[in-house]
Amino acid sequence: MPARIRIELSEEARTGLSKKAKSGLSEQRAATRAKMVLMCADGMTTLEIASRLKVTRRLVSVWCKRFLERGVSGLEDMPGKGRKKNIGAEERVGIVAKACSVPTDGSTRWSIRKLAKALGRSRSFVHLVLRAADLKPRETRYWCGKSPGPEFKEKRAAVLGLYLSPPENALAICVDEKPQIQALDRTQPCLPMAEGKPKGMANTYKRNGTACLLAALSVRQGDITARCADSASAKEFLKFLKRLYAKHPGRELHIIADNLSTHKQADVKAWLESKKRVHMHFAPTHASWLNQIEIWFNIFTRDVVRGGVWPSKKALVDQIMLYIRNYTQRT
Repeated sequence: MPARIRIELSEEARTGLSKKAKSGLSEQRAATRAKMVLMCADGMTTLEIASRLKVTRRLVSVWCKRFLERGVSGLEDMPGKGRKKNIGAEERVGIVAKACSVPTDGSTRWSIRKLAKALGRSRSFVHLVLRAADLKPRETRYWCGKSPGPEFKEKRAAVLGLYLSPPENALAICVDEKPQIQALDRTQPCLPMAEGKPKGMANTYKRNGTACLLAALSVRQGDITARCADSASAKEFLKFLKRLYAKHPGRELHIIADNLSTHKQADVKAWLESKKRVHMHFAPTHASWLNQIEIWFNIFTRDVVRGGVWPSKKALVDQIMLYIRNYTQRT
């Protein structure tokens, strides 16, 4: 007489197994095992189930008994099952060492494909070894070394102090340049974004010159003072300082800048020495991130520069200044 395994299911268990058996998201093996249990609970014999699902009677018996022993969790594969990858310790060390070396073909890093070809192994095999070693050749992690400046802590404290508590009747102003902003135009008209379609832009472009943006962020007020120039020269920087000086009559100006050589030219130094209410503060070496205008430049690049199309340098400059006027009005 054909074998029959008795299984009684609660409504909750039956509902869960039915969903697993029907769901397209389940893998095929899990769905088949759920169907075995359901058919068994409906009174079908192991022979009938095997014939219906095109599996062996032994397989039906195994999974139905596991369900009786451990419930739904018994239908999952046991940990450690499957064919083991035979990777010798010596080969593993060799693969890791190769991945940590510099390729000799002129490229700067290995790809899984290139590494597998050089080793005569499959990509999946190499990937398995690198994953076990937590190696990701495609990634690079950057860091900033210790500042060589002997007065790093003192300069950092001075800048942070200006941000948090500027002197009375004084302004803390962050100044910097963003050079080489390219006025790029596309060789074909851009296609506007539409439902289901992103903005379209031709790969080919033509250059219409570059502009340099000099900008100053008033830390407490949040407004931006800016002008565009042809280059980031000491002469242009000095013109910009004079503009800031004229814009804030009677106020002490504490100007924070980085260590760019144009900020320390003789003409700039001479002018600063002649203006008693202007005080220059240079961020420590390797610490331009202390200058908050860098944060604004990031916002500006995202909003204006990326994906911009300009038929001329003047169009670029006009859009930059329009953006800055609107930005300042919002703050």
